[in-house]
Amino acid sequence: MSTKTRVMAKVLVVDDEPDALELVSFNLKAAGYDVVTADDGNEALRKARQQVPDLILLDVMLPEVDGLEVCKLLRRDPATSGIPIIMLTAKAAEIDRVLGLELGADDYITKPFSPRELTLRVKNILKRRNAADEKPDQFSIGDLFIDVPRHLVTVARKRIDLTATEFKLLTVLALRRGRVQSREQLLRDVWEYDNIIDTRTVDTHMRRLREKLGGACRYLDTVRGVGYRFIEN
Repeated sequence: MSTKTRVMAKVLVVDDEPDALELVSFNLKAAGYDVVTADDGNEALRKARQQVPDLILLDVMLPEVDGLEVCKLLRRDPATSGIPIIMLTAKAAEIDRVLGLELGADDYITKPFSPRELTLRVKNILKRRNAADEKPDQFSIGDLFIDVPRHLVTVARKRIDLTATEFKLLTVLALRRGRVQSREQLLRDVWEYDNIIDTRTVDTHMRRLREKLGGACRYLDTVRGVGYRFIEN
């Protein structure tokens, strides 16, 4: 793991509410993070590209360019496509949460949230992102190649750009190939949640992962009513 990540990972916090921005920044700084802030979508895009933070906390309701559009633009840019994003939303509607995940967010937190929960979510995602440094490994299954230390996935020698969560999900399934993994187990091992939330989070990420893998999605098998498994064929 890099010294930067261990000592002071940089987190970009984006929110147009001054009180929320101050509260989140205070708690993250107290937890040892280097915090950069932005209060609108355009500023968020500029700072994300200039400073390339280790993680972005992104509010959905922003002036000018909203959080969902910011997320989409960041995922399209190769320079920022791999940065983990946690969406912050006051909206309780399921469609807003699902849309955020489908656009590439790694996680979401609905306002109001506890500062402790927020800090734990940030810690868990950064830990997932840097797990490659702790578990050096690489392996090939057919035309699929996974290099854990380099956070690299290729299909037929073509690089596939995955988010930190998508990469962890694929790696966990591949390392346990042949064994069925329930949605609950994946939430614990990939998202590191102690309390199981909506298991459709797993389905959303799996759908996006399959789309990115193209023909190699054949290795990802759905076991109805249970979960998923990685199969070699």
